[in-house]
Amino acid sequence: MTRPPMPCCSNDTCSSNVVATGRYRAILWIVLTINAVMFAVEIIAGLAAGSAALQADALDFFADAANYGISLFVLGMTLRWRAGAALVKGASMGLFGLWVIGSVVWHALQGTVPAWGTMGLVGVAALLANGACLALLYAWRDGDANMRSVWICSRNDVVANLAVLAAALGVFGTGTGWPDIIVASIMAFLALQGAVTIIRHALSELRESGEAEPVPLLR
Repeated sequence: MTRPPMPCCSNDTCSSNVVATGRYRAILWIVLTINAVMFAVEIIAGLAAGSAALQADALDFFADAANYGISLFVLGMTLRWRAGAALVKGASMGLFGLWVIGSVVWHALQGTVPAWGTMGLVGVAALLANGACLALLYAWRDGDANMRSVWICSRNDVVANLAVLAAALGVFGTGTGWPDIIVASIMAFLALQGAVTIIRHALSELRESGEAEPVPLLR
């Protein structure tokens, strides 16, 4: 598979598009790095604290890092490939949501009470990291399905981080693990909702391009 050649032109519109693509690529590398680092931090902290919400957020960071990598790979390719990448990302978000549901059931049965101090500290760090990513990606929130999927992932991450902080306060106040379980359930809902939005947008673009039939994921 090869990338289609970029058209060579000297008008202002073409030059602006090339510059915008270059900026978007650089920003994707930055947010990919941030998410990869935070995945390592949160997965360790989540396991140590026994928090379903932190572990779910850690896997969300991992999924986002993988998604940004896919976005970098298809950047500049045809609409078919970009929309196909969005479909993959939408499916991964859906699987993440299902995994979190399973984790919630397990922690509820075990009666786990997570360490609220660790949850709060790591939650603040995650919120700052995702806030920075959201600010960097704001200019591309209304782009194609691929760009929009990246924006939706980052937006959901900020909401999830706020929910993790609320869970930490809830665990501190109640002395039970139910606030952690409730927040993890909310994160699962956000992942499933975001997955539906991304998949619908991607399918719409595939229909517009007249290339929906050859995509294996749709069969």
